Amino acid sequence: MLSTYQYPSFDYRQSDEQRTGHPERHTVVVVGAGPIGLSLALDCASRGLRVVVLDDNNSVSIGSRAVCYAKRTLEVWDRLGVAEPLVQQGVKWKVGKVFHGEGLAYQFDLLPQDRHKLPAMINLQQYYLEERLVEACEASPLVELRWKHRMTALAQDTAGVRLQVETPDGSFEMQTQWLLACDGAGSDTRRMLGAEFRGQAFQDRFLIADVVVEPQAADAADTAIRGHGATLRRLGAEPERWFWFDPPFHPGQSVLLHKQCANVWRIDFQLGWDADPQVEKQPERVMPRIQAMLGPDVPFELEWVSIYQFACRRMERFRHGRVLFAGDAAHQVSPFGARGANTGVQDAENLAWKLAAVVHGDAPERLLDSYDEERIFAADDNLLNSTRSTDFITPKSRASRRLRNAVLELARTEPFARPLVNSGRLSTPTPYLASRLNTADAGDAAFAPAAPRPGCPLLDAPVRSGDAPGWLSEQLGLGFQLLSFGPAHTLQVDRLAVEVLEVGRDLVDTEGLLAQRYDARPGTVYLFRPDQYVAARWRQFDPAAVEAAVRRALAQEQQA
Repeated sequence: MLSTYQYPSFDYRQSDEQRTGHPERHTVVVVGAGPIGLSLALDCASRGLRVVVLDDNNSVSIGSRAVCYAKRTLEVWDRLGVAEPLVQQGVKWKVGKVFHGEGLAYQFDLLPQDRHKLPAMINLQQYYLEERLVEACEASPLVELRWKHRMTALAQDTAGVRLQVETPDGSFEMQTQWLLACDGAGSDTRRMLGAEFRGQAFQDRFLIADVVVEPQAADAADTAIRGHGATLRRLGAEPERWFWFDPPFHPGQSVLLHKQCANVWRIDFQLGWDADPQVEKQPERVMPRIQAMLGPDVPFELEWVSIYQFACRRMERFRHGRVLFAGDAAHQVSPFGARGANTGVQDAENLAWKLAAVVHGDAPERLLDSYDEERIFAADDNLLNSTRSTDFITPKSRASRRLRNAVLELARTEPFARPLVNSGRLSTPTPYLASRLNTADAGDAAFAPAAPRPGCPLLDAPVRSGDAPGWLSEQLGLGFQLLSFGPAHTLQVDRLAVEVLEVGRDLVDTEGLLAQRYDARPGTVYLFRPDQYVAARWRQFDPAAVEAAVRRALAQEQQA
């Protein structure tokens, strides 16, 4: 039990098909009610798909686990109607500081550009997040949560998937057109298909400690964290990410500190290759490490402890017929950089609209192959960044350690060295620049480098619709949509209506930032996919070009 949180218990219920023994044919079944499975269920439901979620437990995750959620992930949750309470409850931050020894090496700003709806990052314990997502799923008429339902076997053919499910009342069979596996790094679904990870696991171990420090304790401390003269009180007032290389309170190793809500602080201690996980988790080993960091006069309470190893690996394919994998079930990265949960939520947004298009008959089944292609590309990008972070944080030789320390010393005074410092490259969305769903720019349609290219997510900006101030992200719908800086009209592509947001008619660019961020001239048009990624852009509206781009984005024509 935690002192700051009481775990909920969700009710197990028998379903009608379990009672009668007559399997229903479901459209979508999601395995795993963690952040990825719940987000995917909500996204599918928002697009009109009925979803059943199976989970072998009946509560939320134990411990803080994933704690950092990036702006793009928050934008996805905002579209699903759950971001506002998360942002209100979480700890917002955008500045990170990297220390070496007793001094500051450098600092960075994740969102130096002002006027975005959502913050660069929030910190929030995973159990709070999961509770919010469960509440949203329970409120949806299209999502059914089935707790204490464990999938024990599966078989698929070209028409669907048959599942054997074990419950407290025995086993029964389910059938579904599509099975979405979000059951984590130890995925039973992956094991049943014999689809293993490829990649590597690193030897170094890290200790996670969640520590409760009451505000009055932080106020009373003269120097709450040794080594740089800053106080825990100041960090609480201005939340930042703090990372140390070789600090005096943990010499020769690394430490990461994040503030969470409810006066809980997340501390990650590097332990080295030879650390015994069972020994290092003992309070008599953990408490002195924390006391050395916080100082002798700061009372604290140890709330949760865990040990983890870095792993950078993925499945060879994320799509296996009618079974599709997302999140940690499909790929694993080191936790520094907040790339695990954030990448998984972006898997979910990529998959949901494509699956809905296939189920509704608006796209051929091969559109789902683009989920495999785009998200494997993103996974490889994340794995590359994660591996580089791991190599910098945990050097494998004396020479590499000397090189790293030299970079850290140079970073104090030399700007050229700062991009080389790697305490975990923070999560950003991977653009699908080479995706076959994109329509390339016309040869004469030059855009500024900062403007979002085909394959990039939206850049939000303040706008006004009618008398209500708001944001571009709030105005984009769930389908294909045009953002036009000149006259344009709605198009019909088979059964799909491609709606238009015309600046000056439907939206007011209140601060000129919309035109600036999209490098707009009179007549400029952007086509957004249903996941708010740019599919194409032009300098003038051309209905035939728009229709061709929509068909390309739906994989309606075979592409080389």
